[in-house]
Amino acid sequence: MSLQQAPSSRVFVELVPWADRGQENSLVSGRETLPGIRRPFSSAQSQTTTREVHVSGTAEVSADPDRAQVAVRVSSTKAAAAEAKKSVYRRLDYITQSLQQQGLQAENVTVTKDFRRVENAYHMEAEVCITFTEFVKMQNICNFLVEKLDRSVVISPPQFYHTPGSVENLRRKACLVAVENAWRKAQEVCNLVGQTIGKPLLIKEEETKEWEGQIDDHQSSRLSSSLTVHQKIKSATLHAVSKVFITLEVKGKEKKKKHL
Repeated sequence: MSLQQAPSSRVFVELVPWADRGQENSLVSGRETLPGIRRPFSSAQSQTTTREVHVSGTAEVSADPDRAQVAVRVSSTKAAAAEAKKSVYRRLDYITQSLQQQGLQAENVTVTKDFRRVENAYHMEAEVCITFTEFVKMQNICNFLVEKLDRSVVISPPQFYHTPGSVENLRRKACLVAVENAWRKAQEVCNLVGQTIGKPLLIKEEETKEWEGQIDDHQSSRLSSSLTVHQKIKSATLHAVSKVFITLEVKGKEKKKKHL
């Protein structure tokens, strides 16, 4: 998925208060004002007018997948039903015990079984779905099972993904960083013109974008079966962009009082 280049930042600073636009063409002190020309407020009006700075900010953040799932399939076809079941259960018990010894919790292991008749024989198949939060442990367990079990046991490549909570945290982080960038920009603008920023008057998230993997990773996605574990994690990495618009109050710098 391609990412469009973010537009240049917009900065609008209003430092000089003016009369309400609705009064531009009204009569003032018996004299008509010229169209399009606004008169300044009086000193009393200036004190109550809010001066503002309008700034946009963007941020891009990313997060690696926090979960991986591996499926281990065990099958057997025998002329006798009891023999087919025995062959599968023996290897299934070995797999589940090995997972327990490695410290995997029961809620992260799901076992499904299927038993059917195939022509003049009986076919038994079991699948163990394992959810991992530690990817190094996942690789160690998969390598161990490949070494200890025969070819009738098939271990699928890991599938990496993000939990809903992880995705929501990433979106929140992108928005907060964008607001922080806009706030810092407003501070620098006000400092440049000898002013300080006050309280926020408006914070609005204008645009969000999300995508997985690299922007130019189309070729790798077509060859996912040949990717290494590191490359699969990289291709499953989630990116988020947030663009915000904020309005802040502008205050003049306080003059230090001279002590006699």
